[in-house]
Amino acid sequence: MNAYSKFVELSPTTYADALLGREQFMDMGIREMWPQIPRIAGPAYTVSCAPGDNLMLHAAIYKAEPGSIIVVKAGDVDYAMSGGNVCATAQQRGIAGFVVDGVIRDVAEVRELQFPVFARGAMPIPGKKNGPGTLQNTIICGGVQIEPGDIVVADEEGIAVIPFAQQDSVWEIGKRRAEKDEVRSLDDWQIEHQAKVEKKLKEIGLEGGL
Repeated sequence: MNAYSKFVELSPTTYADALLGREQFMDMGIREMWPQIPRIAGPAYTVSCAPGDNLMLHAAIYKAEPGSIIVVKAGDVDYAMSGGNVCATAQQRGIAGFVVDGVIRDVAEVRELQFPVFARGAMPIPGKKNGPGTLQNTIICGGVQIEPGDIVVADEEGIAVIPFAQQDSVWEIGKRRAEKDEVRSLDDWQIEHQAKVEKKLKEIGLEGGL
């Protein structure tokens, strides 16, 4: 178990209370590439690639530490950033998964491997390997600014990015929210929810409530 294992216990939805606003959640276009994908969490190993090129992602699978999530800003969505062999190699080297602001290929192979990949879609044509690009620099992925080492939590609900410096406080807030939800019954939730909705209706002038 590594230092980031606890972050996988909570869904990105649970971290929403701690990461106020929209800025730390990737846009919905980056999604799981096969069904019932497991949740992943780990430190971001950041990559940016030139249009039509995937060299830096292919380099990253050998440079990133086990447990890392390789987070990629692709140069376009016209050429695949990775395929089955790249994913298999990353998996063998202990990489937790990929989050790609771009496209991949060999989805059936990736699904068979059960290697977690989140991307914008699939494209059969591979990119070149000429560069340039960057490793471990600040990138924008899915509309979120990501620094190397930020904690990425991804599942079928979405992708949260927890700034490294805030990881402890965000975890604590998320954990408290999860514990509260575990002990609250649906009946209790409905009573609280209805009261809240009625109050808001009255505040906007809709007397009579529900």
